[in-house]
Amino acid sequence: MYNSLAIKTLSDFLFGLAPRPVRCGRGLEFGTGTVIPEINFTLPPIDINAATMPEIIHQYTEMIEGVCQRAVDLEVPGLLVEFETLPEMTVEPPWGLEITRLLADTLRRYYDERGLKSALRLTPNDTREMERPPRMRSGKYWDGMLEMFEAAGQAGADLLGIESTGGKEVSDEAIMTADLRTMVFALGVLAPRDMAFLWTAMVAACERAGMVPSGDTACGFANTAMVLAEQNLVPRLFAALVRVATVPRSLVAYEMGARGPSKDCAYEGPYMKAIAGVPISMEGRTAACAHLSHIGNIAQAVCDCWSNESVQNVRLLSTFAPTVSLEQLVYDCRLMNAASRGGASEARRLRDWLTESDAASDPQAWVLRPDVVLRLSEEIIAEKTPYHRTCRAVRAALAEIRRAHSSGELRLPKREVPWLDRMQRQVDSLPDREEALFEEMLQSPVASKFRPEEYCFGK
Repeated sequence: MYNSLAIKTLSDFLFGLAPRPVRCGRGLEFGTGTVIPEINFTLPPIDINAATMPEIIHQYTEMIEGVCQRAVDLEVPGLLVEFETLPEMTVEPPWGLEITRLLADTLRRYYDERGLKSALRLTPNDTREMERPPRMRSGKYWDGMLEMFEAAGQAGADLLGIESTGGKEVSDEAIMTADLRTMVFALGVLAPRDMAFLWTAMVAACERAGMVPSGDTACGFANTAMVLAEQNLVPRLFAALVRVATVPRSLVAYEMGARGPSKDCAYEGPYMKAIAGVPISMEGRTAACAHLSHIGNIAQAVCDCWSNESVQNVRLLSTFAPTVSLEQLVYDCRLMNAASRGGASEARRLRDWLTESDAASDPQAWVLRPDVVLRLSEEIIAEKTPYHRTCRAVRAALAEIRRAHSSGELRLPKREVPWLDRMQRQVDSLPDREEALFEEMLQSPVASKFRPEEYCFGK
């Protein structure tokens, strides 16, 4: 387990530079000084079945051709393409693998003919949650995921990632009532156990195929809370605490051998970079096509790839949306790279502007401040188990938010202020031992939501 920070000082915490760079694909480098655009695209509403596969192949052909041609036109230094499978494409692996081959072949052709440096990240959908309570280690959904992992490299993927869902069946319940205690159980007890199991399989598959095991994301946990907070359905304070609570869980992927870049929708990425030193992909204002947030600029502050989340292949006035999204990403990356060429002081200036533009307006932004990330990361790695790290994460994050609010640095809506004490009471009541929390949850209504044997408790 990580017991010291890879990035120890704020002056070294910059976009485009990571202590442990990654090289893969066709001449692409992450974390060596240049921020790379990462484009993520998906289908417009369509049934996915054998009969519609020709149309789906046409759609993906249209998207990747448009994106690659625009990347050449704009003279990008490199392009990362992410293909996130839709559930049906993981349940039926040949469908997802056919699209992977199409994307990989196109990227290879543009490299050979036009010199476009590129890499393809394949992110199979975690379909295990399609059965409730989920079976995490067996059954048709796990078998389909394994088939995707094992065949991904041969199909042309350069990196393998996932948006895993271990513990989500419990966190979904916790989010609806802002129940931090149950959320800590989901993120600090269940999720790390699944992460260790899942990433053992993923890293092994990558080693056999020569792929880079990239990273995971707590999107199903923290981004769910973020989107609900944006709709004023849960407190923003709660969503901020959930964000920091995901750090120990997501860190497990790197402890098992993941190397980055992290997944774009993993807003916990700055913590991964600070602790593990891996390059990270981030999204913010460029993800407004997929979800709204209050963290559109600060998310960019220390990124190594800059992404758009996922955009549907719909026609806009200029051209199709994926090509439009790529252009927006490219211009953002140009600005960051121009600042970096001006020297570290200019890069820090832009980083700090990105930070200050968002930080005071929302606790979810505050916990992404690079200086706050370093402070909280130091607290988290002081503990030795995922459960104790998760407890320490929420305790330290709450103290940081309370301090910033008291000093006037962070604005909290009036309706949110009472939640400081409500969350404090929940934090203070967390048991010292994860076994005690596990036994407690077995006696609660949450017990019907998960299968204890799927998390091998006690092993």
